[in-house]
Amino acid sequence: MVSDFFFGFSHAWSGLTALRTPGLGRFVAWPIVISVAVFAIVIAAAVAGFDALIDWLLAWLPGWLDWLRWLLWPVFALTAMLFAIYLFTLLANLIGAPFNGLLAAKYESYLAGAAPPADNRSLLASSLSSLATEVRKLAYLARWLLLAAVLFLIPVINLIAPIIWLIMGAWLLALEYGGYAMDNHGIDPKRQRQILAGRRGLALGFGAGVMFLSSVPLLNLLAMPAAVLGATRMWCSLGEEVRPSPGDS
Repeated sequence: MVSDFFFGFSHAWSGLTALRTPGLGRFVAWPIVISVAVFAIVIAAAVAGFDALIDWLLAWLPGWLDWLRWLLWPVFALTAMLFAIYLFTLLANLIGAPFNGLLAAKYESYLAGAAPPADNRSLLASSLSSLATEVRKLAYLARWLLLAAVLFLIPVINLIAPIIWLIMGAWLLALEYGGYAMDNHGIDPKRQRQILAGRRGLALGFGAGVMFLSSVPLLNLLAMPAAVLGATRMWCSLGEEVRPSPGDS
């Protein structure tokens, strides 16, 4: 379990060096462009919305309490950092799903010397499949994130809620990024969860690595393509033990 965890963690970071893989340039570029654009929009919207909220609140207070603005901003910065990571991940992956699927397929071709079945589909078919799978994954993710948020409201349990939140976040990130390579082999989200659950230490280690990568300024803009590449390498390392048989695909 422990060795699996660190093995998975190393795969998350191996994606950074894989960004320089020959022939992947245009497939890497689009996820990075999407990441930068989504991150800028999320931060700008959060800053503008919070500023408007503070102005509205202070309009109801005496002028001498205007100093509260400077007290609330640091609180906002800490809260926004966690919120932005999850919102950024959700939006960037929803928009970038077709590109991420193509990136995973091309990198698997480079690693394994053979293209996954998805490479034989048209660009439109591959993109629609990736987008449909992403929507199903986000619905699953949203249910668990809501449950994790409720834990913070329950006395006693809320003391360990942050730990539960981190573990659940790592699991969901493993599902999110680990799914692209498996989707290219026609494996549905339910089966993807079963495969990763069978190597839970590996999955949690990978998710923890992606979480850490997503929290580092500037590196977080490379997190999406790096995580896709790292997950694809991890998928190839699992070997035939998790490959679907012809009758399952």
